[in-house]
Amino acid sequence: MQTRIRIQREDFDLNREVADLTANGEAGAVSSFTGHVRKEGNLSTLTLEHYPHMTEAEIARLVAEAGTRWPLTGVTVVHRVGSLKPGDRIVLVAVASQHRHAAFQACEFLMDYLKTQAPFWKEEARGEQHHWVEHRNSDDDAAKRWGS
Repeated sequence: MQTRIRIQREDFDLNREVADLTANGEAGAVSSFTGHVRKEGNLSTLTLEHYPHMTEAEIARLVAEAGTRWPLTGVTVVHRVGSLKPGDRIVLVAVASQHRHAAFQACEFLMDYLKTQAPFWKEEARGEQHHWVEHRNSDDDAAKRWGS
């Protein structure tokens, strides 16, 4: 399984990422999720922090887990860090498989676990006020359905 995991400050090109993922010709289906910074109220900036190498290792562990559950031909995960504005892309999960069912499920699995297991910290700026984003129980509930 071809795997690409990148943590970066710069934006990404969804079309290029999918083209790279399918260049080997093995994929019959690609499922992708692109997350954006939501504009909620007077949110001006969302800043993401992470532990380099630790974050990539945890995402690689999650991708390997997905590869044991579904027959995947490739996975790309790109997660941005640094200061982002509402509307900016923040994350891409793209999963390739020979069949759509595996691609859909693996993509959803990876997003559910990225929200709960990947070591990222988010700080919101609203005017002069800054606060760390709290963990959401709804994210845990979504991940629980996968049974691990």
